Amino acid sequence: CAERRQAACGARCVPVPWLCDGAPQCPGGADERCGPRASPRASRPVCGAKKVQCPGTHHCIPRWELCDRHRDCEDGWDEEGCPLQPCLPGQWQCRNRLCVMRRWKCDGVDHCGDSSDEDVCAPCPPGMVRCDEGKCILEALMCDGEDDCLDGTDEPSTCGGGAVAVAAHVPAARSVCSARVDTRSGDLYWLAAAPRLSCPRTHVLCRDGTECVAHEYVCDGEKDCADGSDEDGCAQLCDIPGQPAPCQSHEYPCGPGTCLNSSLLCNGHRDCADGSDEGGNCSVPCRLPCSHLCYPSPQGPRCQCTPGYRLAEDGVSCVDVDECKEQRQGGCSQTCLNAPGSYSCGCLPGYLLEPDGHVCKLTGPEPTLLVAVQSEVLSYGLRSGHEEVLLAADKERVIFSFDYDPVERKIFWMDLGTESIRWQGLDSGKKGTLVKGVRSDCIAVDWVGRNLYWTDGAAGRVLATRLGAAWRGVPEYTVVLDGDLDRPHSLVLQPLAGLLYWSEVGSHPRLMEATMDGSRRRTLLQRGLGWPTALALDLPAWRIFWLDEKLGSLGSARLDGTGVKVLRLGWVRSPFAAAVCEGQLYWSERSTWALQRVDKATGKNRTVVLKRRGQPHGLQTPQTRAVPAGTHGCAESNGGCAQLCLPNA
Repeated sequence: CAERRQAACGARCVPVPWLCDGAPQCPGGADERCGPRASPRASRPVCGAKKVQCPGTHHCIPRWELCDRHRDCEDGWDEEGCPLQPCLPGQWQCRNRLCVMRRWKCDGVDHCGDSSDEDVCAPCPPGMVRCDEGKCILEALMCDGEDDCLDGTDEPSTCGGGAVAVAAHVPAARSVCSARVDTRSGDLYWLAAAPRLSCPRTHVLCRDGTECVAHEYVCDGEKDCADGSDEDGCAQLCDIPGQPAPCQSHEYPCGPGTCLNSSLLCNGHRDCADGSDEGGNCSVPCRLPCSHLCYPSPQGPRCQCTPGYRLAEDGVSCVDVDECKEQRQGGCSQTCLNAPGSYSCGCLPGYLLEPDGHVCKLTGPEPTLLVAVQSEVLSYGLRSGHEEVLLAADKERVIFSFDYDPVERKIFWMDLGTESIRWQGLDSGKKGTLVKGVRSDCIAVDWVGRNLYWTDGAAGRVLATRLGAAWRGVPEYTVVLDGDLDRPHSLVLQPLAGLLYWSEVGSHPRLMEATMDGSRRRTLLQRGLGWPTALALDLPAWRIFWLDEKLGSLGSARLDGTGVKVLRLGWVRSPFAAAVCEGQLYWSERSTWALQRVDKATGKNRTVVLKRRGQPHGLQTPQTRAVPAGTHGCAESNGGCAQLCLPNA
């Protein structure tokens, strides 16, 4: 065996960190004999079971510091013989093995979670201050009643009792007399002596000077400014340069990019700036064979359709508008039924239609969200905000990706420090190791077929093992997908249909689908993607959502790859995991150490749901009572298989 890096384990070798970790893998459990009579290599007389001893010294280091690209032992023993685990192109590996964007190094924000990307860096950027332990935080977070530095630097005794908590953009060195809060985004804007807002560069000022709205809200079909100025002139912003969007049948073109309601035509009052809405042939009577309505105009009589219809090419007939296909603003959150001149929304079993007639809410117990924050998994009530710690691992370990098995009420998670997938029962408290020697960005549980899948980005693979497998020293898993995968990253399953979806973030990013045995592979989307690092399924709406770290966007598409919709959102910076529940999309944002949510259809109403003293990673909605019915071939008796059963339909 390799000197100092490995230990003898029967006829083979195992890494030193596997000794005395509570999971026997050597014949007779020799690797777990850690008492005073154990072999010198397998004992922990100085460090205990949670640390390893640097050879020839009494210096102890945590297990997760092995192979973290930082010499913790004086002779560098902890970094010898470590496997190369490259990050993606354009990324940089933190000391704790996380990969972050290279351009984020020394930008004043602790993206790694261990401050290794901010060690020995230049002074903080303007508007930020450096904590004693190294990272930079916004000046706005000083004296906000929360220890954002995690060392108390931002909450000195001189803060006083009247501090106001602010979440983002606060101009530095400004004379302030009052402030205004954007309740949708949580941002706070300062007012100077002049009665006009000073908007951050990510926002625009409404015409009346009383509000700031995000750039993403301009020309999105909804009036966010009280005076509606964020939607003025938007007809000029179309897909074909120089071709303004046409006015509807009940509107009249009133200058470039402006439409006037037909009721204001020929009324003796100049509503258009150039007066083109009056005069001309206004007095000509309506004798057209219009299907619905007729109105006078300066160009003579014109036909108009009632809401829910549009004017046909002949200029007199009206045809029905299929609102369900056009996905207009404020459409149905689940099912949609078109009708002549109208449409209605419906909900799947287990949901109830809200009074607005569009949004479906879950019935029964309060829906919850499971969130991995550093070494804990929290349960968060989506209505009450109630928090409960469901699982607490050793503090030196980071719960990375995880998933929940609703059948046996177990949580499975990726432990990067020991390169293993572990589990713990929520009812029994029992814990164990499913498989070792793996490194993954994402794991997913098939609770119907009783399997667990994970991605291996470095090897370009998707693998699987049985949920009931027990670590016996030899890996028991199978390669499901291999070959031309270009750095698979995020992974989600549709267990009832036997399908899996994954994202690839290599040189040719794409979203893919296959059956759970790896067959029937097809591309859902391969254009308009940067780094789709977080996927989430919305089965009631039959859509897949993704957050793109490179483009800073929220995208979604139907599960057949059609109906693609992409929203550019400035606050999507470093998403790790995502989940959809009812009408909201939730995601863990590593750049702000926060769990956030937005309206899944519009990207609006951003809210910081949870912020803790630790890095948020995995995210799950343990929801199985309100999903479409279905099953697959491995659901009963393991499909007749003696070991692993992978469905192909």
